[in-house]
Parts: sequence; structure tokens; C-alpha cells
Amino acid sequence: MPLQVSDYSWQQTKTAVFLSLPLKGVCVRDTDVFCTENYLKVNFPPFLFEAFLYAPIDDESSKAKIGNDTIVFTLYKKEAAMWETLSVTGVDKEMMQRIREKSILQAQERAKEATEAKAAAKREDQKYALSVMMKIEEEERKKIEDMKENERIKATKELEAWKECQRKAEEQKKIQKEEKLCQKEKQIKEERKQLKYKLTRNSASRNLAPKGRNSENIFTEKLKEDSIPAPRSVGSIKINFTPRVFPTALRESQVAEEEEWLHKQAEARRAMNTDIPELCDLKEEEKNPEWLKDKGNKLFATENYLAAINAYNLAIRLNNKMPLLYLNRAACHLKLKNLHKAIEDSSKALELLMPPVTDNANARMKAHVRRGTAFCQLELYVEGLQDYEAALKIDPSNKIVQIDAEKIRNVIQGTELKS
Repeated sequence: MPLQVSDYSWQQTKTAVFLSLPLKGVCVRDTDVFCTENYLKVNFPPFLFEAFLYAPIDDESSKAKIGNDTIVFTLYKKEAAMWETLSVTGVDKEMMQRIREKSILQAQERAKEATEAKAAAKREDQKYALSVMMKIEEEERKKIEDMKENERIKATKELEAWKECQRKAEEQKKIQKEEKLCQKEKQIKEERKQLKYKLTRNSASRNLAPKGRNSENIFTEKLKEDSIPAPRSVGSIKINFTPRVFPTALRESQVAEEEEWLHKQAEARRAMNTDIPELCDLKEEEKNPEWLKDKGNKLFATENYLAAINAYNLAIRLNNKMPLLYLNRAACHLKLKNLHKAIEDSSKALELLMPPVTDNANARMKAHVRRGTAFCQLELYVEGLQDYEAALKIDPSNKIVQIDAEKIRNVIQGTELKS
């Protein structure tokens, strides 16, 4: 229960009340002051001071000063008049409670209004700051656009000046060329005149030959200008090529298959697909499938398999008739363990490596080995052994393929190869 403080002093004028309240040794930090127009409370535990004011005051302009263990209040009256007492007399507990509650509600409403006013002021400040920022940005944007426009005008003028210089230079070259041609024509005419003069003198000197001889003037005719030869007659030129000679014996000849294979290779080199959006950013040599194949081979050698696949993909989009592109891409997929894709590319390569001839035997053997390797890694050993046996039919002397095929047979039979 707090102790009510009664040893205070107060004075007044018609416009103000001066109240002095001792703190009784309580720390200033522990003092709590609450004031409305009809109620004043000072709580400094364990003491409490309450005053139910005689008349309303202007609590917003009223002041409190703490110092020397005392609080001095300056309370400004709303109406100029002299009070009979500081507090209202004859107030019961219920009236006191109502005044307290009313004062608290007033204080809360004022706090709410102050908070709303502060929030509104903050919004206005933010709105103003945003408008200022937008204005600054608009000015900056306009400034940048003006700079761009000035640069564009300047560049256009420089380009026009350069074009004018180029045009004048071309005209000057044309004039110089015409002058050289005129000088050359004059020089040719002078040389012809000198030649005619020399020939005329020679003919005159020959007419003065010794007497007794029947001299004849061999230059009695006028010199004729060089005539333009007649155009050539129309004709045709026939070209014969040496027929291709295959090294195999006639009974084992694969001339038809070889010719078909060569025809397919020629068609593959001509089958170019240039309607690809990526081509617009490529150099001219990068649009060549052969160049892309070599690039992919170099990337494969450096173990950059993903980049090699990208090179082969673009080459295949340019030309999907070259079997080596699929064969090399299958090798990349094997390294990256993309086994199903390796099988697909190997099968596509074998499809393009038809008909089977000597020229594509090595490529067919590699395609079978790579597809068989992919099958074995998928634990499809029977299918893998079929591809290895097909590779041995093409190259029976390949020791590595023989050893791998034997290992697959042992796996299928459930035995281990002895080392």
C-alpha cells in the first residue's frame, strides 16, 4: 500500500499554479508523473501523490522540473481565475475512480492521436521523399537520354563526314585513273606516230638504191592498224576420269557396295542444315561439321566430355548423315555413363555405316565394341557378347577385343577368368 504524500506546498496566480512536491530521498529515475487536465499523479515508490484538480489545466503546455530532491510543477489554467483549493473537496472513492479512468482514457486517446499524427507525418515525409527521388531519377534519365541523343547525333555526323571523305577519295581516285588512262592513250599515239615516221624514212632510204638494179618499194602500201581477231567458234570439251580400281579380287569384288558407300559419303558432305538459330553467332569455320568434329575430338582428348558432346550435337544438327559424329558422341556418353544414349548413338552409326565395305570396317568395329561395352555395363551380357562377336568378325586379329569377349563369356557361364 503506497504512502500518500501530504507535505506539499502550492501557490497560484490567475493564470498558473505552482506546486512543489518533495521526493523524500527517492531516486529521480524511479519517479513517474501522470497529468491530465483534471488529474495529477506522481508515483515515486513507496510514496504516491494524487491531486483531483479544482479546475481544468492546459496539460500540454504545463511543465515539471525535478531537482534538489523536489519536483516543481507549473500548471497553466485554462480559465483565468483564482482557485479556492488545489484539489476538489468532497470527492468520494467512486468519483475518484471515475476521474482516474477518464484521465487514463484521455491520455490513451491523445497518445493514439499523437501516434496517428506521427504515422501520417511519416507517410507524408516518405511520399515527399519518394516524389523527390522520382523527380531526381527522371532528371537523371532525361540527362542520360540527352547524352545518348547527343552522342548519336555526333556519331551520325562523324559517319556522314567519313562517308563524304570516302566519296571524295573515290572520286579523286577515279579522276586520277582517268588521267592515267588519257596519258597512256596519248603515249601510245605518240609511239605509233614515231613508228610510222621511222617506217617512212626506212622506205625512202630503200628507194635510193644503186643504179642497174631494179629496186622495188616494198612499203608502198599504207600501214594498217592492228585488227581485232574474230571470235572463237563454239565447241564442247569432253573430260574423261580414270575409273576407280579396287584392290580386291574380281570374285570378291565389292565394287557396287564401294560405289554406294562413296555416293552416301558424298551426299552426307552436301547435306547441310543452315536453318539453325545458333549459326548467326558462329564464325564461318565453326559452321563446318568437319571442323566441329575435330573440335570435339580435341575436347575428348582433354577429358572435357560435356563440351565435346556439345560440339558433336551442333555438328549433327548441321549434318545428320555423318556416322563418325554419332560414333564419337557414343564414346563421350560411355565416359559419362550415359549408357542408353551410348547404345542409341552406336546403333545410329551402324545404320549409317551401310553397306559394309573395307573403307568403313574400322568404324563398324568400334561401333560394335562401344555398343557392346554399354550393354555389359547395363549387365546385358548376352547382347554385349553379340556385339563383340560382330566386331571380331570384322577384325579377327584384334587381341583386345578377343580378351574382352572371353571375359564376357566367362561372366555369362558363371566362371572367372584366370589371371
